[in-house]
Amino acid sequence: MSFLLQLAVMLAAIAAGARAGGMGRGAWGAVGVAALCFGFGAEPGKPPIDVMLIILAAITAASALEAAGGVDLLVRLAERVIRSDPRRVTFLAPLSTFAFSLCAGTSHVIYPLLPVIAEVARENGVRPERPLAVSVIASQLAVTASPVSAATAAMLVLLEANGSGIGLISLLSVTVPAALLAVLGASLVQSFLGRELVDDPEYLRRLAEGSIPPPSQGERPPAPRGAAVSAVIFLAGVAVVVLYGALKPVVAQLRGGTAP
Repeated sequence: MSFLLQLAVMLAAIAAGARAGGMGRGAWGAVGVAALCFGFGAEPGKPPIDVMLIILAAITAASALEAAGGVDLLVRLAERVIRSDPRRVTFLAPLSTFAFSLCAGTSHVIYPLLPVIAEVARENGVRPERPLAVSVIASQLAVTASPVSAATAAMLVLLEANGSGIGLISLLSVTVPAALLAVLGASLVQSFLGRELVDDPEYLRRLAEGSIPPPSQGERPPAPRGAAVSAVIFLAGVAVVVLYGALKPVVAQLRGGTAP
């Protein structure tokens, strides 16, 4: 009974935080922890300081990239890839969001791409939900395979604590191919779901009534100055993280098994 009550408290705190959004998530999380500690006598765990610092660094870098216009520049590049072969948008869009989130370490950077994916799909008679559904899932899978994501950082800390000896490169050699194959498989299945737009009477009726605007390609304002430099700096930082992960075991071996 105590376990069920604690589970109910945890789920209620999660639900309230999700409904509040923003800083409310953290506040309701604190309320849930307080209820478990003082109401049920649960002992709080040790804060994962290393993981929290890595998350802080990744979020700060991604925020600086967006503020400098680097995210907008990457969106433009992804849009060019998607529009290069619009009939295969169900495959190109998820691969673009996968690469986008893989480099950024977070799936939140794909939001500007979603309207582009929907418009390209409609322009070519493809049901927008096909590429959109897989693109969102692909961005989530990319987080588990990104060298600069909080998920990867947490996994590395857990693996190091267990003494498994698995480093960044070994982890990425599993997560990246597995996530990529999952994205391609989902894209293949999704490409056969639903009618084509030209054969969908409901879509054609709404389009004729004007309740759905015709597809149109909007013009983007020019990228801000320094956007290219910020993108290069951010991607160089990602490359440094991967390089460090590759060289860390070598350095540890040269130093007699002690990691730097």
